[in-house]
Amino acid sequence: MQKLISLTILFCFAAVFGQDNEENSLDVGNPFKPDKVDKAIERGIGFLMKKQRGDGAILDRGHDTTMTALSLMAMAAVGNQPINPDDKGRMMRKALDFVLQEDRQDENGYFGKKDNGRMYGHGIITLMLSEMLGMGMDDEGDRLILKRCESAIGLILRSQAVPKSTSHQGGWRYSPDSRDADLSVTIWQLMALRSAKNAGLKVPSSAIEEAIGYLRRSYWSSLDERGEPLRKVSGFAYQPGGHPDYATTAAGLLAMQVCGQYESPFVKGAADWLLENEPQKQKKFFFYGTYYYAQGMYQRGEEHSTTAREKVESLLLGMQKGSGSWQGSGSEAGHGEVYSTTMAILALAVKYHYLPIYQR
Repeated sequence: MQKLISLTILFCFAAVFGQDNEENSLDVGNPFKPDKVDKAIERGIGFLMKKQRGDGAILDRGHDTTMTALSLMAMAAVGNQPINPDDKGRMMRKALDFVLQEDRQDENGYFGKKDNGRMYGHGIITLMLSEMLGMGMDDEGDRLILKRCESAIGLILRSQAVPKSTSHQGGWRYSPDSRDADLSVTIWQLMALRSAKNAGLKVPSSAIEEAIGYLRRSYWSSLDERGEPLRKVSGFAYQPGGHPDYATTAAGLLAMQVCGQYESPFVKGAADWLLENEPQKQKKFFFYGTYYYAQGMYQRGEEHSTTAREKVESLLLGMQKGSGSWQGSGSEAGHGEVYSTTMAILALAVKYHYLPIYQR
């Protein structure tokens, strides 16, 4: 029912936003008039459309399945669906067909082998598929999305169950058989599990609780006798025992709230830490962190949401290239412009909140 309601809203929005008449689109009294953020997103979507190959994949560097999945997430997050009878809908159908090809996923349900995206890619693709459930062109397409998604979720659950040390228990790392964990890989698997559970797939609550436990152990603070952090304002580290940084703290903030931990002291502490450690272009993994920052602070609401949205829009609008793309620097530069552009669109998409996983 939620997706049917969202679909109606999307078509109403598209009918207004899709008008070519510049004069009409800028009418002062029109609540749907495209602002500078809408226009930047449209240019970004246009860039992604130009990067689609004949086989449906969307990329400019490597990891074709993973980058295609991120592009689909970005498209859907701002109101597009595969069923839409326009160029964007056709683009999404081709892209989804590419991801659903049988050779993209191995016999164990793993998406990370074919395009070498490892568990990062597997979590991203699984999250995209669970968000696309019910958005296929027909019943057969929906059944195939469900089949691929169920198989992928099964692999995530088996990977979590691989024996690990106490501090790493509940998390994931680079390969399905890893015996340690890190927060970055763990977040994608946890988001996929939460999304799948929201969509009605069989996901044990214990799996999500164990993953939340790993996040708590990654928070930079000793705990009191109640298991609450002594350091009231702090953040999440890449691995337990480490120091927090911008990207991992933002990721932990979003993931815990997606799992319903809205009033957790870990959430409050991380949100306040991010007010003191705001996004800056030179930060490591800027685009990756800013996607999580924008969505996580939106979930927190009030001052955190307002401050974050203003900061993100100001930064990203000034960084967009003439082609409509965004380009990362440092370690992110090697991932290509499709990666940075999808992350930027997902960060700016807080004004829409169409995808269920990003709704409060």
